[in-house]
Amino acid sequence: MRASNAARRILPRKDCFFGLHFDLHPAKTDTALGADITQENIAALLDRVRPDFVQYDCKGHAGYAGYPTKVGWASPGIVKDSLAIWRKMTRERGVGLYIHYSGVWDAAAIEHHPEWARLGPSGERDPNYTSVFGPYVDQLMIPQLREVATNYDLDGVWADGECWGAQMDWSPAAIAAWKRETGYTDVPKKRGDPHWLAWKNFHRRQFESYLRHWVDSLHKTHPNLSLTSNWMYTTFAPKPIEVKLDYLSGDYSPTLSVDRARVEARYLANTGMPWDLMAWGFNWVGGQGHSLKPAIQLQQEAAVVLMQGGGFQVYYQPTRSGYIVPEIIQTTGEVGDFARARQKVSHKSVSVPQVALLLSAETQFDRSDAVFTPYGCMDELEGALHALLELHYSVDILAEWQLQPRLKEFPLVVIPDSYRLSDDFRAALLKYVEEGGSLLLLGQQCARLFESALGVKLEGSPQEIGAELATSAGVVNANGVWQRVTPAAAQVVGYRYPSRDTRTGGEPAATLISHGKGRIAAVYGPVALNYFRAHHSSLRRFLGDIVQKLFPDPAVQIEGPPCLDVALRRTPDGRLSLHLLNVANMQRFDRGLVTDYVPAVGPIRVKLRLPEKPKRVRRVPDGGRVQWTWKEGVLSVTLPSVHVHTVLVVE
Repeated sequence: MRASNAARRILPRKDCFFGLHFDLHPAKTDTALGADITQENIAALLDRVRPDFVQYDCKGHAGYAGYPTKVGWASPGIVKDSLAIWRKMTRERGVGLYIHYSGVWDAAAIEHHPEWARLGPSGERDPNYTSVFGPYVDQLMIPQLREVATNYDLDGVWADGECWGAQMDWSPAAIAAWKRETGYTDVPKKRGDPHWLAWKNFHRRQFESYLRHWVDSLHKTHPNLSLTSNWMYTTFAPKPIEVKLDYLSGDYSPTLSVDRARVEARYLANTGMPWDLMAWGFNWVGGQGHSLKPAIQLQQEAAVVLMQGGGFQVYYQPTRSGYIVPEIIQTTGEVGDFARARQKVSHKSVSVPQVALLLSAETQFDRSDAVFTPYGCMDELEGALHALLELHYSVDILAEWQLQPRLKEFPLVVIPDSYRLSDDFRAALLKYVEEGGSLLLLGQQCARLFESALGVKLEGSPQEIGAELATSAGVVNANGVWQRVTPAAAQVVGYRYPSRDTRTGGEPAATLISHGKGRIAAVYGPVALNYFRAHHSSLRRFLGDIVQKLFPDPAVQIEGPPCLDVALRRTPDGRLSLHLLNVANMQRFDRGLVTDYVPAVGPIRVKLRLPEKPKRVRRVPDGGRVQWTWKEGVLSVTLPSVHVHTVLVVE
């Protein structure tokens, strides 16, 4: 195996598929960094796993470097130069070497240079986060990255603690820039103050300016260095890509792993950039320490990413002395085998557009009181996504800037309860419907934005009420904020009641109307939010019945349990492929940290609309014969079972 590894060429990051990430966040208190690193230990890992790249520790949030820097502050606990040994072993095996480097978050820099800190609204100095208006980037970050890139002949940088670490800043430099750029003399300090949204967007622009500066500076002196900033241009910052990053990446939740990856992968797949997502290979709860996840848990997490065409990496922490324990080698080997078996039909695949789910950047940037974060802004979106996936629709997630030029590609567009949409985007949506598209509005806030096209009269203001929805699967609770409506031209397609006695007192809960050649349905209450909170099957049926009226003939239909996610894609060489992911028993809470068993589900019956009879249908990675028939433009396949993930490839 060693000889074949030695012949490998280091791949550019855009072509990388599977990698490993190790960070330690070196500290002032470390005493044994690198003491137990050996070439034999690294060789055992690389030869078993055969990753395309490794990201190893350099500088973490504490701000101390794990290598002997002459620019910043090295941890006093360095025993061996770990990066030098990792560079030697990865170079011999044709494996890329990247570093984990904490950018904005740097406690040591602030300890040594208090003037580099961002200031809070009352002038308090932040002990962790540097100011992106200050000299930190030029006096420490850029020189240090150039030093380490040169000394170790690095292939790239994975910068951490960046967009999600950036904080609003009331330092003199920030306030002066605000006044100079906007002409405003007042400085907002909280939601409700004049110009609060402008203040937030000012900081968002400044972070991009800071990011552009260090990325362009590194590219100028090290043009072959692949650079990214963790979580930038993802759902954390769902905006057009302006900085010349080489790839996009993020490390999703160690606990809510599958659910978070379901969102992030579907958004990243529509950015037009090379991308990967990072799973945490360990977990913890309460006061307990880290414990390693079993291979099957990580395989389930990996499949979420693979089925959207992305690359995948796994994050571990070695011992403080740098030793990689055998369990990590064994687990990552099994996860790597799982991913590689699917690589040819998954990596860089592209979506066959079916359902577009809007992530409204306009709404998120107003709703979030941080520089860049999706937290607290996406419950409705995730609720809608979960319901659509459990109904077996193939779903893409797009922000306005991605969706508007591609509207015609999608038979159905779904908007969770977004309350800010630009006039231009709303006009584009209505034109899309007029020309034959279908639009589903989930919630009273987004319905209000399209009132003139809904064929109803909104009565008064939305009210917080108790509500029971009548569905084809039975009555289900739907308490929350509802808008009362009186139908005019619209057809009522769902009713709510004040109690479970549905004999009287019904009010329209959802309506449907034709608009040009297309149709618009609206639900006037919190169904997406409630589905996120409860995942009640009757609520899913309520949504499913409405979606079926808007999109009666999807390209793929599945008979199987709701724990089966689907993604309709095309392989890089153009073959139609259907990904099936079993998310049964996935981790969703912090009292069950380990998934060591995924029950197989089946039989699964698939109907796929194909205008011509295929020559062959095969299953990857199983590779065995698939029983199928084709009649009148429909391919029918029955799979006995799906364990974790499989792909049907049509040729």
